[in-house]
Amino acid sequence: MSKVYKMIVGVADRFVPGAMRPMWEHPAGPKTIFFWAPACKWSLVIAGLGDLTRPVENLSIRQSASLAATGLVWSRYSLVIIPKNYSLFAVNVFVALTSSYQLIRAYKYHSELEAQKGAQKEEQ
Repeated sequence: MSKVYKMIVGVADRFVPGAMRPMWEHPAGPKTIFFWAPACKWSLVIAGLGDLTRPVENLSIRQSASLAATGLVWSRYSLVIIPKNYSLFAVNVFVALTSSYQLIRAYKYHSELEAQKGAQKEEQ
């Protein structure tokens, strides 16, 4: 696979305009894993956005919490490493935001359920 990728990059290299050369040649540019890992991680953000319409009772608090936590951890890491990887930072901020929103939705739902159960016990 590495030989195929290098061949594709070699062919594409001839067509990159001069204005895009700095981004193309950057240590976190499309020629490296530092570009492709964050690019693929956007699928987590897309899935999180798709889950905004999911019924709140089907949300997992543990999954949302772990995604929010990893988004925060990797956001920090992306600004500490050399070279700084701003695309990794951006994707992880969005992962943290979408997961945090889902976590808040799920937490509010479960809190309301507990309050309803408490009210029902008081009535009995």
